[in-house]
Amino acid sequence: MGVRPTASREVELDLAARHGIVAGIDEVGRGCLAGPVTVGVALVDEGVGAPPEGLTDSKALSARRREDLVEPVRRWVLDHELGWASAAEIDEIGVVAALRLAARRALAALVGRGRLPGVVLLDGSHDWLSLSQDLFTATDAPTLPGGPEVDALPVVTRVKADLECAVVSAASVLAKVARDDHMCALDDPGYGWASNKGYASAAHVEGLARLGPAGQHRRSWKLPGVA
Repeated sequence: MGVRPTASREVELDLAARHGIVAGIDEVGRGCLAGPVTVGVALVDEGVGAPPEGLTDSKALSARRREDLVEPVRRWVLDHELGWASAAEIDEIGVVAALRLAARRALAALVGRGRLPGVVLLDGSHDWLSLSQDLFTATDAPTLPGGPEVDALPVVTRVKADLECAVVSAASVLAKVARDDHMCALDDPGYGWASNKGYASAAHVEGLARLGPAGQHRRSWKLPGVA
């Protein structure tokens, strides 16, 4: 895998000049058949300096390079946190609402440590973090973590932010390594999770056909190989 340029600080520095602390957010596991979704949140300001060399979108890095970047990333950012939502929660409220729940859990933990960002930089073109009319904002839904402080955060979306914006790259790397480690540690009767991390590989589909779904599978999804 070729060496990619280190992600830029240009966008986050512009945001930091206007808003103070910037929270970069990226998610991992949205398209998996099994396991949780994981959301990484990394906080930076104007003063954290240059990012670790080679930091970029986790998907553009080898597993070894991602792992090697974790500690440099942790030292570079002001603070960081991971949020999780389980397969059962994805089945209950849908994957977009589950991503929001996971991100809010991470942001609530940061706010609890006195780290309230002034703005969120979110990878992609869709603001899945802000409140919207879906299953998780129904009147009988539980209250989202973080409260009104997190409700009020402005969100800036940017396509390829995980590749081009260092703070989002940092969140991407932290989330990817943590979720991969989680999937490798799961009890696996024959789905190949250590290699596919819950995605629809041939071994995973074969395992589903042979064993049926397990507790970590998203049973509300149309799982391949399952009659």
